[in-house]
Amino acid sequence: MGTFFSRERFGKAQVLAGLLLLVFVAECSWLVAHERPGTILVTADELERVGQGAAQWHRQGIAGTPTIASSQKTPTLMSRERYDPDHSPLWYLIGSAPVASFGVSPDSWLWVWLTRAPYILFGVLLGASLWYVSRRLYGNAGGYIALSFYCFSPAVVRSSTLWLAPPDIACAWGTFGALFTAIAVSHTLYAPREVVLWNWRRIVLLGISLALAVGSQFSLALVLPVLLAFMLYLTPGRRSAAVVILSAASAVGLAMLFAAYFLHFGIFWRRSRYFGNTAPLPMALLFLTLRVASPHDPDAVFSLIGVVFLFVLVAGILADLLETTGRELIAAVLIGLIAANALWSLIELGRIG
Repeated sequence: MGTFFSRERFGKAQVLAGLLLLVFVAECSWLVAHERPGTILVTADELERVGQGAAQWHRQGIAGTPTIASSQKTPTLMSRERYDPDHSPLWYLIGSAPVASFGVSPDSWLWVWLTRAPYILFGVLLGASLWYVSRRLYGNAGGYIALSFYCFSPAVVRSSTLWLAPPDIACAWGTFGALFTAIAVSHTLYAPREVVLWNWRRIVLLGISLALAVGSQFSLALVLPVLLAFMLYLTPGRRSAAVVILSAASAVGLAMLFAAYFLHFGIFWRRSRYFGNTAPLPMALLFLTLRVASPHDPDAVFSLIGVVFLFVLVAGILADLLETTGRELIAAVLIGLIAANALWSLIELGRIG
């Protein structure tokens, strides 16, 4: 205990950072104190989210799936889809946990405080993480500057109290934690020790961060290739170990996401069988593998067939991207890439003449 409560862990720097975070909590409390049930600040979508989460806590279905009924008489944005395409049940369970535990009615002032408490906690944890990382990188001054910006940021305070803002502070903390935990665990690989057993605490922490980020917003799965790129860059001599660590952490995060479904694996119902991007992918991998397996046959047709299937795969992926909310930006980039590729091919053909 004496080592844990040392000056290095709880010194002047930590006290000042703690005071800033207390000011942050006071700001959040001031906003929550001015929220009331039935106002525009407590939306129908929030009532739906908390209601579905509370129902799952009471074993009445799985939030965000057809196993649970809408708690609203009129359809809301959240209840229009049979499955929530953007969030796992974890997104519902976080904000509803205190309400489900105490059985508080949505029309009470205590309901507002209880539904905000988890996100204020996540806001404090994200602030502490921000201070810790900035201090390690830039010293005490850098830590105080970053934390001061954070604690007095209207965007952060609003997100931590859901003041006309979605509950995104949890996935923000998960994403931030995932990135810098991946960097930290990569640095430990410079020591000649066992890669998995020695780093199991950081692997679990990285898995929790990934589960919190991806579980709160499925689209944040895009951080995985980013983390891999960082880890491979930082460990030029032990890249295989970095891949093992990220794979283990991803397995931990995936297990936690399945746990958020309360282990009801049957909820992933059977769907109509069809071929989309799945068909060209294994075919392309098959023929490219065959080409690698026959390096001494210059006339092998495997490369040509594999490339053709890759064209179909890439076309399917890009077509799906054009259906997203960022279609305008994606279309502009795509048109530029296709035009540049076509122009380059024509220039090369012209050089032949």
